[in-house]
Amino acid sequence: MFDPKAFVAGLPNLPGVYRMLGAQGEPLYVGKAGDLRKRVSSYFSKQDQSPRIRMMLMQVVGIETTVTRSEGEALLLENNYIKSLAPRYNILFRDDKSYPYLMITGHSFPRLGFHRGTRDRANRHFGPFPHSDAVRESIQLLQRVFRLRTCEDSVYANRSRPCLLHQIRRCTAPCTGQISAERYAQDVKGAELFLQGREDDVIGMLNEKMHVAAAAMRYEEASLFRDQARALSRVQARQYVESDRGVDADVVACEMNHGMVCVNLVMIRGGRHVGDRSFFPQNADRASASEVLSAFLGQHYLEQPPPPLVLVGAEVEFELTGSQVQAALQGERRVWVEMAAKNAQLALVQRAREKSTQEARIVALREALGLPETAQRIECFDTFFTMPRLFR
Repeated sequence: MFDPKAFVAGLPNLPGVYRMLGAQGEPLYVGKAGDLRKRVSSYFSKQDQSPRIRMMLMQVVGIETTVTRSEGEALLLENNYIKSLAPRYNILFRDDKSYPYLMITGHSFPRLGFHRGTRDRANRHFGPFPHSDAVRESIQLLQRVFRLRTCEDSVYANRSRPCLLHQIRRCTAPCTGQISAERYAQDVKGAELFLQGREDDVIGMLNEKMHVAAAAMRYEEASLFRDQARALSRVQARQYVESDRGVDADVVACEMNHGMVCVNLVMIRGGRHVGDRSFFPQNADRASASEVLSAFLGQHYLEQPPPPLVLVGAEVEFELTGSQVQAALQGERRVWVEMAAKNAQLALVQRAREKSTQEARIVALREALGLPETAQRIECFDTFFTMPRLFR
């Protein structure tokens, strides 16, 4: 019989990872700790454990531990174990796709582009964004305002005349010398300030250039600066989500409904809401919102750099290096969390509708095939025939 008190007494006060095992040696739960003895003993000393934890502890017949050099190293090892073992009582978030970034290359005439994967230090990256559509929308906006090139280098190097984007005023055609390097660099600087949330600075700079051009009777040039400033003002009025402009933050909320759980992540970059993304974890049906959010923070930010501010919809026992995690919120930031919670609620409704539709299709298929109601599984086989080809 497993004696938790005797086991805990032999644990060191060191960081590491613990694995709780079931009767067949199957992993039930994997966790990390800054102090293994304190963390593991808390499971058997607390009287107010959640029903999920109590059920898990009833099945534990053994615990294995691995000591690490630091709590950060324990976090990495914990995530590797969770991915490889998929323990029954760990809340699992699956997100195999890396997040996209908006990129400004390091060329003499930089290019706007979409980037996913390893980042090259020669280029500047802004983001991450929740999905590719958010990046493309930002690129289109920057094209309208700053008219930076988006063409690949192979196309750029072989142009003999401006392309259609120049004709519709979405590019200044540096490929054919239609703009000086100095003027193009100013547009690149404006785009970077915009992506950093400093639109007031950009609008002030454009208005000043407009007045200078108008005073010199370069009215066509002045009208271009005017149009740029107006376009940015419209974006500013439509997209800013708080008065503290320029802030980078993630907003995370958890909602539950009829056994389904959804975590919604809202991304704020440069003071603008750039989009959101919903996650549906596994093994979370008996977990509390705090447990789900803690699991999300641990798994999501292991491979994604956290922004300076992370707002959560419930109190969590989790810390992020270099980032402030806030739960007790007031004012506008509370509205952000409520927005994320509403997104999660809508995602749950859509998920339930899709599940209902799928179940109805399965029932219809079962009736069409004349299968009994007790049928739980249908296996399908596709036989592929290859006909011989004749050659002369």
